[in-house]
Amino acid sequence: MRIDIKTYLADQDLTIYQVAKISGYGYTTLHKSFNKQQSNATSLNLRDLDALAQATSQTMWETLRQLEEGYLHNDD
Repeated sequence: MRIDIKTYLADQDLTIYQVAKISGYGYTTLHKSFNKQQSNATSLNLRDLDALAQATSQTMWETLRQLEEGYLHNDD
């Protein structure tokens, strides 16, 4: 299972740069995290979720629910 962060960002009209600027997290850190291959061991972390929540003016649980409902893909 993986979360399609790139599509989520596009749907929210956001770039990684904008998320970094709004959240205060480093661009390089978020870029590496959002572009890495996800596996069962490397899922979305709290920093990434917090950054996305800040950029969309939502709480972390609202952002997580949105990601789970619309951007979670089974890699079978």
